[in-house]
Amino acid sequence: MNITRQTSPLGKVRPSSSLARGDAVLRRHLGWMAVGGVSLASWVARAADEPASAAGAGAGAVLRHRELPAALTRVPQTLLAIAHSEEGQRELGVQADTEAGFDEALRKAAAGWMRWRNLPDPEQREAIARAETAVVGEVRRRWGGVAATRLRQLELQGQGARAFLRPEVVDHLAITAEQRSKFDALFQRSDQALSQVRSVGNAGRAQRQAAMARIRQGESEVSKKLLSAGQQSRWLECLGEVRDTFAFERVLPMAPELVDSGVWVDGGRKARLVDLRGKVVLLHFYAFQCHNCHANFDIYQRWNQTLRDQGIEVVGVQTPETDAERDAGKVVAAAKKAGFEFPVLVDLKSANWEAWGTTMWPTVYVIDRRGYVRHWWMGELRWKGAQGDQEIERLAKRLSA
Repeated sequence: MNITRQTSPLGKVRPSSSLARGDAVLRRHLGWMAVGGVSLASWVARAADEPASAAGAGAGAVLRHRELPAALTRVPQTLLAIAHSEEGQRELGVQADTEAGFDEALRKAAAGWMRWRNLPDPEQREAIARAETAVVGEVRRRWGGVAATRLRQLELQGQGARAFLRPEVVDHLAITAEQRSKFDALFQRSDQALSQVRSVGNAGRAQRQAAMARIRQGESEVSKKLLSAGQQSRWLECLGEVRDTFAFERVLPMAPELVDSGVWVDGGRKARLVDLRGKVVLLHFYAFQCHNCHANFDIYQRWNQTLRDQGIEVVGVQTPETDAERDAGKVVAAAKKAGFEFPVLVDLKSANWEAWGTTMWPTVYVIDRRGYVRHWWMGELRWKGAQGDQEIERLAKRLSA
């Protein structure tokens, strides 16, 4: 557990001045992309003046998709997110009668996705690359080569200008060494700007997503000027019908099934996620001696009392940190004292904590009716004016409608 209990749900985070400093860096970077900057401006001018034949000569007629090398760290791994999204699945031709089978295939292919969040970047990318290969194979097996190619097209669209670093794209478009150096410089500058954007906590994740969207748009505009007309034309052919993949609704992996320890606060009220399919589940991890967790207790109770009739279920998992929290009797007594009226699993050996890759008490996960994780919130839901409870309620109601 690399984030443990604390008085602030954001842990040891520097004051908001660092956030403001990151915003300033990002603004300077976006301005640099908009006007080109001194060095890049001359590059863009030269690229724009080049005739179409000056770059891309001898490019292949058909892009032969290859697996994205995990070591190519500047290219985002977008395939899994697209395959899990409803929009992406519609593009692949997933129908109501094939949903369940594909869901199970995705569960197997990306079984460790929640845990991968906590791995060092190289290991995380290797794990995701293996899962991507498995998903493409599954799509090909179920719907054929056309669907697999469409998934690869959407993957490229999701990677934006960064896809120009992929070896097969470099070969297909005959990207020159000079063009490659310009792309490298552009992306290096982008990465430097993004590294200054705060990404800790719930607000930080949202800020980083917004910054990534703005940077992606800027990279796209600059990249158009770095490619010849012929290269741009061939690139559009590689993408197929263009979709705004960045606007695809954020869908995370299939929720790991709960590991039943055999101990529940109310022995007659157990919960299996597979049995709750068709309902939205609000799953929360807590520890009964955790001050931050207690701040959320009334909200969990309210959700259980007011949302259950709308097809929304609350389930608790008590994962221990202290010796007292490892005493099943004390956990059950504390839950009853809190008045919990929903199922609570006593996670004595932290098996669920590990399976979910959870790193903070408390954490709330939103699981949709098909079993996909759609959102999570770490820490107090109302910390310093936050409206995490309302955000989760709105999402849960929309997913259950």
